[in-house]
Amino acid sequence: MSIKLKCLSHTPLRGLNDPGADITAEVDAILAAGRADVEAFDPELIVVFAPDHYNGLFYDLMPPFVIATAAESVADYGTLPGPLSIPRDLALELDKQILNSDVDIALSHKLQVDHGCTQTLEEMTGSLTRYPVIPIIINSVAPPFAPYRRVRKLGEAVGRWLAGLNKRVLILATGGLSHEPPVPLLADAPDEIANFLIQGRNPTPEARAAREARTVAAGKIYGTPASPQCPLNVEWDEAFIELLVEGPLEAVDDFNIQEISDQAGRSTHEVRTWVAAFAAMAACGPYRAQKDYYRPINEWIAGYGVVSAEQV
Repeated sequence: MSIKLKCLSHTPLRGLNDPGADITAEVDAILAAGRADVEAFDPELIVVFAPDHYNGLFYDLMPPFVIATAAESVADYGTLPGPLSIPRDLALELDKQILNSDVDIALSHKLQVDHGCTQTLEEMTGSLTRYPVIPIIINSVAPPFAPYRRVRKLGEAVGRWLAGLNKRVLILATGGLSHEPPVPLLADAPDEIANFLIQGRNPTPEARAAREARTVAAGKIYGTPASPQCPLNVEWDEAFIELLVEGPLEAVDDFNIQEISDQAGRSTHEVRTWVAAFAAMAACGPYRAQKDYYRPINEWIAGYGVVSAEQV
């Protein structure tokens, strides 16, 4: 058994909004280094914890956690189209392990996944199919949310299963850090928006393009007085990264969902994927973690960070 972990912020605005040549070069370099590390590791399996942004999961049925035996990319924001290479039997085994650990998780045999899952997979492997991958989607944008202690317990259940596999496994987490793109809330939403949030699968190309254009426009003014969105919170981001690297991870059990939304932005809850990933890593045994990169990038609506860990 050999386990490696990488947590990365994702942003659909990378390549669409320009934060400046120096910042773009920094991020390109850290992503290239991460991908080289993954290629050298040559994982036999990837488990990716990811959010969804009302592309695969809607309020007609909004589970807190979902594991997929088959998944297809919706190819939003220019991400790769096509299916993920999911080992069905292994995914079913993991599903049983999670349920037997007293953690409720939904099962999908035909899941749609968006940039929240595929962007990081593409950045770290160059493909959606190069390695076998099991996606676990954690609801991070559609309140109400499961408490963070439940996310930690999910990760621990996954880690206990990984510890018995005797494989080289890469644990990926994608999302966060502090940010608040223009994602609507169901509460008090107009009928048209509410209907989309409840049953908005498979939008027309025109509807998807309009949605993406709104996010691009929001990024152009994000962090300025013209933006109505919660600004990035560097202090919160740095403290969260320090907690992951130094511990104790159980401190996430005390996270207050509303306080995080107010202080760092409603979509900051995508860090739930990072919590699950580190809990899985911890369940596999001792590890060493490090912050590889962090910078607040308003043009990308992202507190952009990369954190890695490996067994010792």
